[in-house]
Amino acid sequence: MALTETKKDFLKDLDLDENASYPALEIMSDGETKYLRDLRINAKNVLSSTNIQPKESYLLALAVAVNEKNDTLIKSFSDKSKDLGATDAELAETYACASQLAANNVFYRFRHFTKESNSVYQTMPAGIKMNVMMNPILGKEFFELMSLVVSAVNGCESCVNSHEESVRKLGSSDARIFDSIRLASVIRGLALVVR
Repeated sequence: MALTETKKDFLKDLDLDENASYPALEIMSDGETKYLRDLRINAKNVLSSTNIQPKESYLLALAVAVNEKNDTLIKSFSDKSKDLGATDAELAETYACASQLAANNVFYRFRHFTKESNSVYQTMPAGIKMNVMMNPILGKEFFELMSLVVSAVNGCESCVNSHEESVRKLGSSDARIFDSIRLASVIRGLALVVR
């Protein structure tokens, strides 16, 4: 019974319909797994970091949800971002960032994987337009932070190193970077059970 209440509270935290079907959450609740409580606490903690503004937290969460193709969380995080003052242009740029990084992460991961076996790929021009990264509406530091988050989720080592260095050069603290990556990891896990 306690986990049923936890599930209801969790859905309320995310502004999700408690009458809708969420099969994985129902299995976890019925199976009385303690992870459900952990997931709720983790989600609340990462979305309320002292190192990331609330609107930024929800935009980062939205970028991960877009990357993970989770329509339920996309709606939840879009609505919450708007409630916190995000503009249509900022939401659009969050989608653009997730899309751009999905492309970049595949390309640069390939280059990284093949650098020992065929160095010629390292000298070939990428030929991928990245104008969205030049003068972002979200601001350069936050766009780089969002790029880092998506790159970490997608496991692109060279992209992670590049964006982490950029974000630090733009004045971001280690704590802000670390909290953003924690947020990404929890939201990715959340995306697997709230669909």
